[in-house]
Amino acid sequence: MTVRTQGRAFIVMPFGRKKAPDGVEINFDQVYEQLLKPAVEAAGLRPHRADAERRGGSIHADMFQDLLLAEFVVADLTVDNPNVWYEIGVRHALRSSGAVLTYALRDRLPFDLAGQRMQRYTLKDGQLDFDKLEEERNALIEAIRATLGAWRGRKASPVYAQLPNLREPDWKTLKVGDVNEFWQALETWQSRVRVAQGRQRPGDILVLAEETPNRLLEFEALRTAAKALLDLRRARYALAVLEQARALDPDDVRCRQLEGIALGRCERFEEAREVLRRLAEERRDGETLGLLARTWKDEWTRLWKVHPGCEANPVLAARDTAATLARAAEAYVEAFRADPADYYPGINALMLGRIWEHTTGRRSKLGLELIAAGVRWAADCALGRDKSYWSLVTRAELQLIEGEHDAALDDFGEATALAVANRDRFALDSSSQTLDLLRTLDFRPEIVAEAERIIDAGERQLDALLGARPERPVEPARVVLFSGHMVDKPDRETPRFPEDKAEAAGARIARELDALGVGPGDLGISQAASGGDLLFATACLARGMRLEIYLPQREPEFLAASVSFAAPRWQRDYDTVKENRDVVFRIMPDELGSGPEEVDIYDRCNRWMLHSALSCGLGKVSFMTLWDGKPGDGPGGTEHMASLVRRLTGRQPAIIDPAIL
Repeated sequence: MTVRTQGRAFIVMPFGRKKAPDGVEINFDQVYEQLLKPAVEAAGLRPHRADAERRGGSIHADMFQDLLLAEFVVADLTVDNPNVWYEIGVRHALRSSGAVLTYALRDRLPFDLAGQRMQRYTLKDGQLDFDKLEEERNALIEAIRATLGAWRGRKASPVYAQLPNLREPDWKTLKVGDVNEFWQALETWQSRVRVAQGRQRPGDILVLAEETPNRLLEFEALRTAAKALLDLRRARYALAVLEQARALDPDDVRCRQLEGIALGRCERFEEAREVLRRLAEERRDGETLGLLARTWKDEWTRLWKVHPGCEANPVLAARDTAATLARAAEAYVEAFRADPADYYPGINALMLGRIWEHTTGRRSKLGLELIAAGVRWAADCALGRDKSYWSLVTRAELQLIEGEHDAALDDFGEATALAVANRDRFALDSSSQTLDLLRTLDFRPEIVAEAERIIDAGERQLDALLGARPERPVEPARVVLFSGHMVDKPDRETPRFPEDKAEAAGARIARELDALGVGPGDLGISQAASGGDLLFATACLARGMRLEIYLPQREPEFLAASVSFAAPRWQRDYDTVKENRDVVFRIMPDELGSGPEEVDIYDRCNRWMLHSALSCGLGKVSFMTLWDGKPGDGPGGTEHMASLVRRLTGRQPAIIDPAIL
């Protein structure tokens, strides 16, 4: 359900009045205002015309960015304007499709442009022919829509059509000049994703993934969101985002790798191996082979954990599943050989190989001493370039495996400090899981125990920095998402939720919560408008629940629109909720920034709340509404939330109808 931002169309054409070959003066500004601009807008794009003062031979950097990044180009080739011909040539060189050519007066365009979509229009004495204008504008609209909807592999550009092995350039490498709206939008969006990731907010990332900055950059944005969701261990949601990304570019290597990772984390190992196997056959690169090896490691871990004797004797269980363990180690060795500079497959090959030796009592034939030396060299080289958590912790794990007590703990300490500084919970969780495995198998128990204390201390620091309370679980056991009507405003013609129904509604909400069995440690999510929201919030707090309040506007605007119009009791209830230590207020413009202009803030806030609830796990979430079952007064109301719940989850929210209270 991507909320598409409006695509940008770059209009390449002469400006003002220019003479045709026969000497008649053509009004190109009229052509733009009455033909090209309306057609582009009707096709769902936003037209942009270059600076009329551009001089021939002085091609601005922002023009190149438009020709590269604009989703669409419309060029008017009626007269032989050097700038226009030059710019359409640049577009044809940079992009394989996404252009429509228009012209008048000529019988045809040059043969070199064969294969391009062309749309002729009619001029009469230098002006548009109004008898034909509507028909020709509709034809141009259809040409634009047909080009936008064309198969992604269609190479309409004559440059790409004649050079079938030519590939479009990586747009990220072609950033030039000052920041313009393309790059600013992407950089702002990416910054928001990084902030959401640092705050451990997968719901925020899911909203941002629906609001990619423009259509050309949509693929990069979706891929960024998928990676962030994987880092937050939300593999199922990452798969949903990757499905959107792969629809745009099914051949992208990184997307296919991320899909393999996500499938593996969903324990769909056979599917993950098939995705990565096909990619590895094409590339034979170390990274893909390493990810393929990870599917074997995860499968061994699953077999080991479900072994009937694992709880009583985990070492014996590992010995019984040693064949799969050996297969995983061999797969990592193959990946390390393909790229010896990448320490990730090397450290995994070494660790699994040593575990195999430890649990079987036999010597591995994988050449673990050479692998250890290779990992040490690769990690030291990486640390010489730039100290990162992963290079430090890799060297720490190597030293742990090889029994180097003090050096291992020093590196674990430095790596943990970096993770805390970067708010990187995923990194600490990953190391914690590795150490837990080694401790369970009684491998280097003294070093492992001290390393675990270092990682645990880092996780406590990170919890404190992120606002988690030690006495509360970070992940709630149950989540209740609420949406409900405000109490009626004084000027409301048809009553929906009168003030005198408030007490009955509050009692009914309380009974619904009791029926769900919620209590301390559980989470309620709602807005805080007078009426249903504040009744729900009060009932949640009375049961010791945590509460997250989502405001679509900053507080003064929200209070004016949704609280202060009603009886004074609602402002008092709002203040009481806000002062409670178990309540977190989240302000949408502060945390997500401004959304697309065409998206209503209440619509966006509903999606924000729902994604935040679902990111805790669908099985934990219950949905409750105070709703009369009728269409809302505008976008983003209770009807909209109920529709979203049904569409995204297939479930029907519990409905409390004010009319029958």
